[in-house]
Amino acid sequence: MVQKKSPDAGARARLEVEFEQPHLLGPLFGEFDRNLVAIEDRLGVYIAARGAKVQIEGEPQDAARAREVLIGLYNRLDEGHDIDAETVNAIIAMSGEPTLDGIIVADVADPPKVMIRTRKKTIVPRSKTQAVYMEALARDDMIFALGPAGTGKTYLAVAQAVQQLIGGTVDRLILSRPAVEAGERLGFLPGDMKEKVDPYLRPLYDALYDMLPTEQVERRIASGEIEIAPIAFMRGRTLADAFIILDEAQNTTPAQMKMFLTRFGMRSRMVICGDPNQIDLPEPGKSGLHDAVGRLEGIDKIATIRFGPGDVVRHPLVGRIVEAYEGQPK
Repeated sequence: MVQKKSPDAGARARLEVEFEQPHLLGPLFGEFDRNLVAIEDRLGVYIAARGAKVQIEGEPQDAARAREVLIGLYNRLDEGHDIDAETVNAIIAMSGEPTLDGIIVADVADPPKVMIRTRKKTIVPRSKTQAVYMEALARDDMIFALGPAGTGKTYLAVAQAVQQLIGGTVDRLILSRPAVEAGERLGFLPGDMKEKVDPYLRPLYDALYDMLPTEQVERRIASGEIEIAPIAFMRGRTLADAFIILDEAQNTTPAQMKMFLTRFGMRSRMVICGDPNQIDLPEPGKSGLHDAVGRLEGIDKIATIRFGPGDVVRHPLVGRIVEAYEGQPK
């Protein structure tokens, strides 16, 4: 891969990148050049492809970022990873602002160094914070993952849990949520207990089905290897040799959180996910998540990862919506 800088680059820069493997250019550019168009739209540059060479024109920092993004996408393809619209948007968001002398931010231009392998897919980080989070998932005993929806907090935790279950380093997956949503109470809902709680736990089921074949998920649930239950079902238990995930932890009370954290057993790992800005408790100031982080942050082997609106890996508009809602009221 050859990189060149136009000698007459002034207020606008013209950069050129030549890729060595022409067969990767199709997936790099995308159908009808949609990946190039996405980079142009997001960074305000003009990209022209001629054979194996790509020319980029735009403001110096924007052109350099576009080059960084293209190199990062190409290197991922060269390593055998697929790229899609979400990957393109994520790499754009992760890109820094290198100089025109060819300085490339390594964690964007290089293939990902951390990944999670499950039966159905290999998952790589789509933001810088996700990379830090995935490293913590593989290293620390207890992790608090804080931030808005769409940042991958629960999804990546489930992926790591599935990888460890498949690898045999844990015997069970325990996935839990408080059954508190938008002020509703279980007693007001129709059906038996399972029918009442399943809607609250559906995001956990969805993540599992994305990692494992359907028949494996159902078989492991039936055998008890995977347990999905409201937090109230955890009382009185000690969870050893398990990967334990608590989702929507901002909706726990301090007493519930203490009860849950003290279920931690030998050779286990625990991940607590929540959005401190989306509390549905009758008294939002009494969130068990806020209380626990304040008490436990800084203790060895307990990591706290904070995601922001820039880490949202859904549609780019979702990140802007989160920013709008978390900004100052108008």
